[in-house]
Order: sequence, then structure tokens, then C-alpha cells
Amino acid sequence: MLEMTPEEFEELVGRALDRIPPELASLMDNVAVFVEDEPDPGRPEVFGLYEGTPLTERGEWYAGVLPDRITVYRGPILRRCDNEDEVAAEVEVTVVHEVAHYFGIDDERLEALGYG
Repeated sequence: MLEMTPEEFEELVGRALDRIPPELASLMDNVAVFVEDEPDPGRPEVFGLYEGTPLTERGEWYAGVLPDRITVYRGPILRRCDNEDEVAAEVEVTVVHEVAHYFGIDDERLEALGYG
């Protein structure tokens, strides 16, 4: 498995978030991004996870709720990649994928766009 400190990995996640176009980033509200080492045991190789209510499904009732959560998992990505460039690319794809879920884009559409 490729070695990378948690801090180095978090920096890659931060860079990927910084590359989100400002016009989209400004629409992201009530969402928090986390980095964890491993996903739940039932999903050992998932790279990321979006938990919450997509922007497209929020209505007047959406108030006073806990923030949505995007989690990027360090272990599965490091096990899949052979070098730091691959890690950086996979982190970016993962961040885009999970942010797209926040905006209501489903897995089928993401697959078609190359972010599956």
C-alpha cells in the first residue's frame, strides 16, 4: 500500500475542493467534508460517501437540520493507487463525485460523465 500521511491526504482533499468552480462552491450550504481512514466494514472499498438531502430535494421544510456530510476515505484510495499522482487524481474524482451527489446528480449520470 502506498504511504501518505493523513495530513498529506487531507491537503489533496482540500485542493480538490478548491478546484470546484466558484459559482458552484457558492451554492454549497450546510455541508461538511471529512476525511476518514476507512469506511464501514460492509463497504470496505468505497472511496467516498455523501450523506444528506441533495440540494434538488430541499424545500421549505429544510431548516434547522444537521449539515450534510461528505466523507473521503483514505485507506481504499491508497490501496488502489500506485503513486501520489494517481492518489491526487482519484481524490479529485471522488470529491467531484460526492459533491455532485450534493447537487442531486445520480451515479448513472456521473458514470456517463467519467466520475463513476
